Amino acid sequence: MKYRTLGPDLTVSALGLGCMPMAGVGPNMYGAANEAESIATIHRAIELGVTLFDTAEVYGPLINEELVGRAIRGKRDGLVIATKFGFRFGDDGKVSGVDSTPANIRRACEGSLQRLGIDTIDLFYQHRVDPNVPIEDTVGAMAELVREGKVRFLGLSEASAATLRKAAAVHPIAALQSEYSLWERDIEEEILPACRELGTGFVPYSPLGRGFLTGQITSRDDLPEGDYRRNDPRYSEENFAENLKIVDVVKQTAAAHGVGRLVLVQPSVHGHDNALLLDALRLQPGRHRGVVVQLVDHAHDMRQYRVLADRGGAQRQQARRRRVIAADLHQRAARREQHQCREQERSGCACAHVTWPLPGHSRGGGGHRSARRRGLRRAWRRRPRAATSPRAFRAAARSSLPA
Repeated sequence: MKYRTLGPDLTVSALGLGCMPMAGVGPNMYGAANEAESIATIHRAIELGVTLFDTAEVYGPLINEELVGRAIRGKRDGLVIATKFGFRFGDDGKVSGVDSTPANIRRACEGSLQRLGIDTIDLFYQHRVDPNVPIEDTVGAMAELVREGKVRFLGLSEASAATLRKAAAVHPIAALQSEYSLWERDIEEEILPACRELGTGFVPYSPLGRGFLTGQITSRDDLPEGDYRRNDPRYSEENFAENLKIVDVVKQTAAAHGVGRLVLVQPSVHGHDNALLLDALRLQPGRHRGVVVQLVDHAHDMRQYRVLADRGGAQRQQARRRRVIAADLHQRAARREQHQCREQERSGCACAHVTWPLPGHSRGGGGHRSARRRGLRRAWRRRPRAATSPRAFRAAARSSLPA
C-alpha cells in the first residue's frame, strides 16, 4: 500500500475506505448491507494496509459510526478515522436541515467520539456548507476542538474554492472531500488549483462512479429496486448507453495493465497530497488477494479516455450543450439590440438608446457606464465636421444620453 500526506502532516493510505453503504443506508443507496460482512470488510481493508476510514454522523443516522467503532475496537493504532458533522435532526431522527453552528459542532463531536469509541477524531469534516453560518465561525468552532485535543485535523466536504480559502485563513484545512471520477471532473477548474495553492489535500469520493465504472452494471435492471442511483441522470435510459463507452475505455486500459479493476487518475492531480476514497459494501477475502484497486497514472490512458468522455458523462454533455445554445441565443439578441442602436444613431437619435452590451456581456468594463462611453465615442466619430472641441461636444452629447 502506498501512503500520502494530506495537509500539513496527516499521513494516510493512498486508498481509503468509505463506510457509508455499510449500515443505516440499506436498499436506498447501494443495495442491502450486512453488518457481519461490513465488519469483515473493514478488517480485510486493515490487513491490506488501508488506514483511512470514512464515516459520518448522518449515515444512519448515527448507527454507521457505531458499526465502525465496533469494527476498529482493538485495532485503532495506526488508523485514521474521519467523520463528519453538519446536519440537524428532528424528533423522529430524520435530517431536518443543515446546521454548522458552534453549539451543534460541539454536540456532534461529542456524540461521534462516543459512538466510535475513540478519544480523538483524526479528521473532522464539515459535511455540507451551512449558508446561514459564516465559514469563519464554523472553522473557528472546529479549531477550538483541535486545541482541546478532541480533533486532530480539519476538513471540508463539497465546498467551493472561495469557501476553502476563507476557511484556510482561520485554520489549516487538511483535506477537502468531493466527488471525482472519470465522469465527474468539474473540480478540475477551480477546486484542485485552490487545494494546491493552500496546501490542502484532496480526497475524492466515488472514484468508481458509484459503481458504474466497475463494469458490473450493464443495465438499469442491475440496480436493486429502490436504489437511489435509479434517480441519477447519469443512470437514465437516455444516457446509459453513451456512458457505457467510458466503461469500455476503462476495461481496455485495465486489460492493458493486467488488472481486473482499476481507477484512472489524472496525472496532474494524482500525487502526494491526494487519497482515493472507495465506497464498499464488502471485500471477500477469497476473491481479493492483495490489491483492491490498481491506480493507473498514465497520460496516454487519460488522452484515450478524453476522446470519448467529457466531464460528467453524457448527462453533463447534454447540460453543456443546453448552456451553449442558451448563450448563443443571448448573443443573437444582443447583436440585434446593437444593430437597432446603430440604426437609431443614423436616424439622429444621438445614441440615446444605447443598451449594448447586455448586463454580463460588457467588453472591458461595466455594463451601462461602458455603454455610455461607447455611445459618446460613436457620436463623436459621426459628428458634423463643424463641431467644436471634444470637451464641448461631450458636454452637449451627455444631455441626450440616459442617466
